[in-house]
Amino acid sequence: MPQRGRFTLLTIRGIPVGVDWSWFLVLFLIIWLMSGFYRDVLGVSQDSVEPYALAVASAFGFFASILLHELGHAFVAMRNRITTSSITLWMFGGVASLDREPDSAGAEFRIAVAGPVVTLLITAACLAGGVAIDGSTFWEGARFDDTASISTGVAVLAWLANINALILVFNLLPAFPLDGGRIVRAIAWRLTSNREKATIFAARLGQGFAYVFIAIGIVAALTGALFFGVWLALIGWMLGGSARETATRSKLNTKIEGLRVADVMDAEPVAIPAAATVDEALDEYFLRYRWPWFPVVDAAGRFVGLLNRGTADSVPETTRASRSVSEILDGSGGADQTVKSDEPLESLLANIELRRLGGLAAVDADGRLAGVITLEQVGRALRDATA
Repeated sequence: MPQRGRFTLLTIRGIPVGVDWSWFLVLFLIIWLMSGFYRDVLGVSQDSVEPYALAVASAFGFFASILLHELGHAFVAMRNRITTSSITLWMFGGVASLDREPDSAGAEFRIAVAGPVVTLLITAACLAGGVAIDGSTFWEGARFDDTASISTGVAVLAWLANINALILVFNLLPAFPLDGGRIVRAIAWRLTSNREKATIFAARLGQGFAYVFIAIGIVAALTGALFFGVWLALIGWMLGGSARETATRSKLNTKIEGLRVADVMDAEPVAIPAAATVDEALDEYFLRYRWPWFPVVDAAGRFVGLLNRGTADSVPETTRASRSVSEILDGSGGADQTVKSDEPLESLLANIELRRLGGLAAVDADGRLAGVITLEQVGRALRDATA
């Protein structure tokens, strides 16, 4: 999935929605291709603005459909208590990044099928709207007949119905990580009661489809359909890489199965009391141990946040003796800086905060600090498991 070059456009229900730089390339291509089609349909000159306006409306309608598709995944994931960290639109469509994998085959199936259901509803709505406005010319527009006499609104609806139908069919192909591949994984998971075996099976199936896409793309490019061939080959390459990475990760998960955070963490961490002054934190912890951050706990031993050296140093020297550590924490409670001590170690493999901070606070069921787990400890556990 794209990460670099991404910037956020808006936030929906707490989910940041952003675009990758490649999104602009596809936006330009759609506008360029569709403006020519609309110009032929309307029979207007090159100077007319209307074909470009319709092309822009079609392009944004297309990406709105992709966004709704991904929001379908995100909202169903939310109902299954899984947070979506972001949605990104890019050259191959959209990606909803879930914070963790579903914990049951049923949840996996519901989340995977939600996107295609939304796309099916969008297709049906465009079909119904186009037929209601002008049923006689709608189907001509859906077949991309540039000689059809068709109104502007019907032309846009016909194109959106057509493209969403193609998205629906493509996404339902049993090629992991497409939605169809995730549905296959859910079914295999239910039948075998083993998530990792089901994931490897779906990933291998995805790799097979990737090779087919690449082969068809090369043949199409060599026989004259250069744009379509290159595009299909790129999709195959992307699917193959993602499926291969998923299969490798599942094999690794199998090797570390049974390991918990508590098995790897430092169970005797050095923690700063929340009531300590900033001066005490700097003198007795940061200057003594030379660590970049420390967990902070209240009088009952409950974790209240991480204090880093930069935050402590930013407090004016004249107030450091009178201000407590709890006063300079961000007040969020450090929810994204913790992990449950009884969670599987595999849950940390894709943890962004672990990579950013280099470590996380491990807490028990009551929120008390049970230990600290670092990126180095996770790496050592993985090396030991694969040795």
